[in-house]
Amino acid sequence: MGLEAVVNEIREKGRREVEAVRAETRADVEEILKDAQARAAAIKVLAEEEANRATAHITNQETSAANLVVKRQILNAQKTLLDQVYSASLAAVGDLPAEFHEKALTDLLKRAAKEIEKGTVHANRRDTPVVKKIFGATKSLSGYTVGAPVEISGGIIVESTDGDLQIDYSYRMFLDEIWESALKDASDILFT
Repeated sequence: MGLEAVVNEIREKGRREVEAVRAETRADVEEILKDAQARAAAIKVLAEEEANRATAHITNQETSAANLVVKRQILNAQKTLLDQVYSASLAAVGDLPAEFHEKALTDLLKRAAKEIEKGTVHANRRDTPVVKKIFGATKSLSGYTVGAPVEISGGIIVESTDGDLQIDYSYRMFLDEIWESALKDASDILFT
């Protein structure tokens, strides 16, 4: 065997080893790429899931906030309407005929006389002459005097002579009592 044959054999052996190393390297590279692609796909799936969760969370928050704003607006509108009903009710009682007011004032004064024997009675400007008329017609109210008119829609405010006791029998006070006890019922009737 000649030198050239030995060199060719060494070259051939070197080429086979290079090919084997290249094939092994290619296999390693492909394996690394497959692993990288699998990890990238997993990361992408996790990122999409996280993005979907974040989107759902933000959507839920925004929906809840919008619902809260709408509910607040509805409640404000209902409160405004209830306030209008309250004011209209008070005005309607104030606008009742004079006979109603005279009878109501007579009953309220008799009721007040059971709690305060002597005192000052305050009424609105419209009812002050009626109160004076009732005093003149009812002997059991002789311990009362008419005080300065007050800004109420109707009814009376009675103050004891010593100023220690005051009774509010104004229409507003009675309406407030009724309003507090029947507000839920009124709300249910108006808004359901």
